[in-house]
Amino acid sequence: MPNSDNLFGTFNKQTSIFSQVDDGSTPLTMFADIQAAKSHFFTAEALTVWDETCTTLQWALVADANGDNTKLKVTYDFGTKGGNIAPADDWAEQYNSRTTALIDVDGWAANGYTFESSTDHLF
Repeated sequence: MPNSDNLFGTFNKQTSIFSQVDDGSTPLTMFADIQAAKSHFFTAEALTVWDETCTTLQWALVADANGDNTKLKVTYDFGTKGGNIAPADDWAEQYNSRTTALIDVDGWAANGYTFESSTDHLF
């Protein structure tokens, strides 16, 4: 569950759409629900990073050109802990550092993907 540090507002809203790698030889996975898509793209550790560091977090399935739910969209932002904390301890920086640490040990992605940024936010 996302953190609740929104007393000072939320910042750095971003939206990304994750797509499966289409090599032409393997059919794409069609997702029955958001949880299945999240588990396809990300490890359990990565999903924990999303849940713990984001203040607002919303996921949605995205249909491909054939109308099949093969993509995953996420919109997220970060609150701040406020006070006199070190910038490295605030939520956005924790997201960045924890994500990088998992990527460095191949612990972020459960399967290969491509992604694109979007300005069509979910919230």
